[in-house]
Amino acid sequence: MEPLSDQSDDAEPIKIVAAIDVGANALRMVVAEVFADGRIELLERLQRAVRLGQDTFRRGRLGGQSMRAAIDVLRNFRHVLDLYKVEKVRAVATTAVREASNGETFLDRVFMATRLNVEVIDPSEESRLTVSAVRQAVGDSLGVNQRQTLIADVGGGGTLLTVLECGEIAASQSLRLGSIRLQETLSTSEESPRRSADLLRQHVSNTLAVLESVVPLAEIDSFVAVGGDARFAAREIGRPAPEAEELAVIDAAAFDKLVAKCEKHTAEELSKRYGIPFAEAETLNPALLVYQVLLKRTKADQMIVSHVSMRDGLLLELAREVTGKEDETLPAGVIHSAAAIAEKYHADSAHAEGVADAAVRLFDLFQADHGLAPRYRLLLRVAAILHEVGSYVSSRAHHKHSEYLIANSEIFGLTRHEINLVAQIARYHRRSVPRASHQSYASLNRESRMIVSKLAALLRVADAVVRGRNRRQTEIHFQRQDDELIISMPGGSDLLLEQRSVESKGGMLEDIYGVKIRLEEA
Repeated sequence: MEPLSDQSDDAEPIKIVAAIDVGANALRMVVAEVFADGRIELLERLQRAVRLGQDTFRRGRLGGQSMRAAIDVLRNFRHVLDLYKVEKVRAVATTAVREASNGETFLDRVFMATRLNVEVIDPSEESRLTVSAVRQAVGDSLGVNQRQTLIADVGGGGTLLTVLECGEIAASQSLRLGSIRLQETLSTSEESPRRSADLLRQHVSNTLAVLESVVPLAEIDSFVAVGGDARFAAREIGRPAPEAEELAVIDAAAFDKLVAKCEKHTAEELSKRYGIPFAEAETLNPALLVYQVLLKRTKADQMIVSHVSMRDGLLLELAREVTGKEDETLPAGVIHSAAAIAEKYHADSAHAEGVADAAVRLFDLFQADHGLAPRYRLLLRVAAILHEVGSYVSSRAHHKHSEYLIANSEIFGLTRHEINLVAQIARYHRRSVPRASHQSYASLNRESRMIVSKLAALLRVADAVVRGRNRRQTEIHFQRQDDELIISMPGGSDLLLEQRSVESKGGMLEDIYGVKIRLEEA
């Protein structure tokens, strides 16, 4: 990656950070120094094979032996962290722990044994971190001139797909097509290599056929592969990309030959033939087959392999945190993802955009009162974009339907907790204000409940004054004057509707921020 570069002798790191990934087939850690300009210098990369996914995908829970092995590895990681005197650590767990019925128990044991607070992240967060690392590593060489680029990351538990349009994130999707999951789901370990490959290829093809309506693979111009198995292919048959040293290029025809060669062999034979650990050889064929089927469904005639991983994305995020720098590309991806969900449920885009604009202007106006970070401004905008998606289910109580649809969606770039906050904010854009009797709201901690109340109060007022498509948002003005919020807009036959709407929805803002609302004609 670009930021992982050598430093001058007089440069001093401001922090030593570490990222830990508790994956489906291995536990991995990277330790690095972060410098004041945001550059990163790697100190250590560690990887230990532990098949947590094998238990989860076969029995739905983590086995005792696997948990003990993982905890032993994490104890060793803790020792390395202490030796380096690491100041900031982020540890995440993915599919295997996320889907295990006893995943929380495992994480409690990890914390007791190692003092590591491991966070379970959703596929959307995995995708965001991976794409962040890829974009940082390759810069403009992905091709702002390419119409559509697909980034595919095949892991042990699933495959993450992200589509970039002219360099901007357009869509993301997670599929249950992980290399370990496929073996456990199809029980291919007892089959001959050729029979196993046929079963895997058919299953992957069937799954991707369903995906076509969500991610139009046939329109993809450029295909980027991320993951250990893709890196294996790059080592064997790849050539350096002329536009970036961090990339390798594999022609589709050469890749087909490699896959055909590998699928003839068992994991033991692959391990001996290519000199790779058995744990890696065991996942090789399923992963290569997923990449192959994906590549064939696109217009791309070659596979570009990036050597970065989700852990590099974690390092970038840690570097931004300790240096105070923001990821400028993230908000656009989040908003694009939210807009795609709104379109899916046929929400009124003109109304949603108008409410979003008014809501964030109110956020800025009341900054001194709510004291919330810019991240919550983004969450408010997303809630405004999605606040009426529940009408797709029914116009009656659509705010409750909106809460459900949002809470069960994947929004690129947002954590599961943030998605839940967005769902709650959208739920309270009308009708009842938050109450202790509302189960989802009551399940939040005190800080989160206050955030929901502060932002929902702003959303209610924005929704009250933005009615229909005729009024331009620039015609609505907000002004804070002592203990009053003055809203001025052009008069007309429908201004009475806004007055009644403000009276109905504005009480929450008055209670939360201690101001009276006055609506006047401009």
